Amino acid sequence: MHTDARHLDNNALVEGDICIIGAGAAGISLALEWLNTPYRVILLEGGGFDYDEQVQELYAGRTTGQRYFPLKSIRLHFFGGTTGHWAGFCSTFEPIDFKKRDWVPGSGWPISLPDVAPFYPRAQSYVEIGDDDFSLHHWLQKQPSLKPLPLDEAKVWSKMWLFSPPTRFGAKYRDRIVNAKNIHLYTYANVVDIEANEAVSEIREVRVKNYAGKEHRVRAKYFVLACCSIQNARLLLSSNKQAPKGLGNDHDYVGRYFMEHLEIKTGSIWLADPADVKLYMMQFGATKGRAELAIGEPAQTDFKILHGTSSLLPLEVAINQPAFIEIWDDSYSKDKMARKFRGRKPATLNIPKGFKAYQLFTRMEQAPNPNSRITLDREKDSLGMPRATLHWELTALEKNSLRVINRIIGEEVGRVTMGRVKLYEYLQDETDASWPSFTGGGWHHMGTTRMSDDPKSGVVDPNGKVHGISNLYTAGASCFVTAGAVNPTLTLIALTIRLSDHLRMKIKS
Repeated sequence: MHTDARHLDNNALVEGDICIIGAGAAGISLALEWLNTPYRVILLEGGGFDYDEQVQELYAGRTTGQRYFPLKSIRLHFFGGTTGHWAGFCSTFEPIDFKKRDWVPGSGWPISLPDVAPFYPRAQSYVEIGDDDFSLHHWLQKQPSLKPLPLDEAKVWSKMWLFSPPTRFGAKYRDRIVNAKNIHLYTYANVVDIEANEAVSEIREVRVKNYAGKEHRVRAKYFVLACCSIQNARLLLSSNKQAPKGLGNDHDYVGRYFMEHLEIKTGSIWLADPADVKLYMMQFGATKGRAELAIGEPAQTDFKILHGTSSLLPLEVAINQPAFIEIWDDSYSKDKMARKFRGRKPATLNIPKGFKAYQLFTRMEQAPNPNSRITLDREKDSLGMPRATLHWELTALEKNSLRVINRIIGEEVGRVTMGRVKLYEYLQDETDASWPSFTGGGWHHMGTTRMSDDPKSGVVDPNGKVHGISNLYTAGASCFVTAGAVNPTLTLIALTIRLSDHLRMKIKS
């Protein structure tokens, strides 16, 4: 069922068993898990079914520290959320991603890969990638013409990605949600405050507002924040009437440990005998699976580096592509981006005869950093909520890890006499900790309500429940402790399904 909250009588009271705040990948997946159950599910979306400039403006905020994209542009504020401009990259975390690593401060989840892996198949169905698994062996059997590079897998191995169409959750699941008898979708219902009981141990209700001047209350047995890493933290921090530091923030962890994936060009690989690298190539809209060069766990441990992978793109194509951070600003539009691409003069290459050259484009986790964080600005949006400020901070560990990842790849390619790797200039000086102007992220927001066993070291418990509050949970990538080396969408949906199963047991007890 669907209700436009702008058309409700002012001060309406909405009640249900579960209230999900946010209708992006996490919120919609969670709601669908409760389809046709005897429970009344309230799904709150701040926008409508299409882009609305007034609503999108609520996401505007400031950035400090390392240069970053405008906050207004990097998350979509309508039904379906940021799946509206998701590229569809899907892959799974590795065991090392959950481990405590002594060279990565703040690493170590309270759960492990076996706690998450059983939920990947259900997550795969939501993003429409079928039941193919992510093993290289599976894909080599499926397509015998594919050939991995003959490298030492303890150092460099071929990690598979699968590609969603990509699934636009707003289009794909709109009818299923709207036609569901037990799921009640409210659009234009921006949550602006969370109210707890006197002891701040249980949530009583949330308040919603919209541009029609309407304000409503929503009550439920359980509440789940599924707004995204920035907005989950913003809402907890601004709900500070009863808890001066913000809900769940007794130990000052809400908003901290904001993480991104560094996505950056790092070098070029020159193959003396142009090998068949079809396994590593991608054509948008056509490729179902592709490998990237991943650094093995033994090598990560030996060299004490972060987890990263590198993709290959023909250098004659890559050389003419500007970094996304260089073309993105508040006035972004598809037409404007196209004009900037058209306005660039084609670069020339001098590739020796008999060689084939590819750009190495590296995606790497950011180390958990308490100084990389979301805070509240003094400025408020038009609904009265403090705007978010993002301080994005990188460290020497990220810079050194990028350098070493590409050096390991180069040493392996050289060892098997396939060719050579040339690092880009900004990585050649080991004493240089600065970052080039084209440094950017993948719009992969993680952290800010990190998972922990102990409330003194995080915000939510291993099931996603906010420490100290019996019926408030977070869904999505805000609970990530570390970022892994892969796009977060598939894993955040798997964790959301895991949370759904937990709530199902709770509500029955």
